[in-house]
Order: sequence, then C-alpha cells, then structure tokens
Amino acid sequence: MALLWAIVPMAGQADERLVRLHAPDSLIETGLFQHILPRFSLKTQIRVVLDPVPQQADVVLGDAGRPLFQGLGQTWHLSLRDRDHTGSARFDTWLRSDVGQRTILGFAPGGQALFAPPDRVATATAPAQMDGDAVIGQQVARDSCARCHVVDPGPGMAGIGSTPSFAVLRSLTDWEARFSAFYALKPHAAFTQITDVTPPFPQESPPPIVPIELTLDQVDAVLAYVAVMQAADLGAPLQHQ
Repeated sequence: MALLWAIVPMAGQADERLVRLHAPDSLIETGLFQHILPRFSLKTQIRVVLDPVPQQADVVLGDAGRPLFQGLGQTWHLSLRDRDHTGSARFDTWLRSDVGQRTILGFAPGGQALFAPPDRVATATAPAQMDGDAVIGQQVARDSCARCHVVDPGPGMAGIGSTPSFAVLRSLTDWEARFSAFYALKPHAAFTQITDVTPPFPQESPPPIVPIELTLDQVDAVLAYVAVMQAADLGAPLQHQ
C-alpha cells in the first residue's frame, strides 16, 4: 500500500508535463503547430499533443477565451480548462510572451506570414525583447550563413553578389518574420535542418549543397544578433511624377 501511495504523486507530476491541445482542423492544416510546439517543448520539457476532442483537452483554441492572434479570417482565442494545471499555465504564458508571439507571427510558409497580433496597435508600441545571445548569433551566422550572405563587414564576409546582405534584410519591415522562419522558406528549406523541428531530407531530394544544421537556440541567437545590427540605408523610395 505504501508503494502504491508513493507512485500516485509521481504519476500526477508526470501529467503536469503533458498538455492536450485542441484546435480546429483549419488551423492544424496550416502547419502552425509543427512550427511552434517543438520550440515550447525544448524550452520547457513540457510535451504538447493535439487532441481531436475539445472536452478532453487541457487547452482549447477557438472562439472562446482570451484573444491570442488573428488569421484565416478570424481572431483565435485560448481557453484553459484547468488553470491549476502547471503545464497548461506555462503553455499559456509562453504563447503570450514576446518569444511566443514572435514564434507565432514568424510562421510564414511560402514567405507569407499567416497570422497577426489580435491588437496591432498595442503590439506595435511594445519593443521586441529577444531572448537569444547576440554574440553567439553573430558567430553562428558567420559559420553557417556567410557562404551566401554578407553577415557583417568583417574580413572574409564576401557572400554572393545576388544574395542580400544581413544589413539589407534587416532594413525590411518583415525582417523578424524572415529570420524567425528562414529555414522553412526557399531556398533554405532544401538544405537546412533544425534539430527536432524540420523533417529529414527526402531520399529522392538530397540537399544540393552541404546542409546547414542548427538548433532552435542558435536560430534565436541569430535573430538576437540581427535585432541589434545596423540596418542598411537603402535611401528614400522612388518618387513617381
């Protein structure tokens, strides 16, 4: 009997590290959760699984609850069935954090961001806080990106003439979305692997060059580096008479 009571708390603790999430098929089919869930799990060691039955889920994305983001023609709200569930509470907190919001808004299959903040004005006035290490990010970018891009003005940073430099990319209004999900965009998807995120290369389509292999922490570090770098001055836009 004593052994049985000793096992029960352990089972309860294990359940706190599992979150069941329900979302409509239309949202699942975008691929959003394949993009965000590995990031959350790697940071927290809490596993999130999709559950087709909302009554069985710990977290539900739909029309009820607090607004989280908008896209696909509606605002998506998040509701928790049990606010005392540690895993669910941490998932909710992460999704609403700067990092979680950047992860959601950075999902851009085909180069087009699908989602936006529920309140564009309020979000736009808040400065972005990057949780990566910019110094590490600079070195990762030099090691992994400099064969195509000019990463910084340092020696050996030649890049390819037809490929935009990091400074030029930083000057674009959607630079954050581009760098957050670059590995899913062309041509990077053909030769980039992110640990525990991207699927293996198809056997019939091997990478055309030596593949780039990064972790999500390294991606966050590169994003932090780009956030603090000087954007290129592309001049004033053309004026048409």
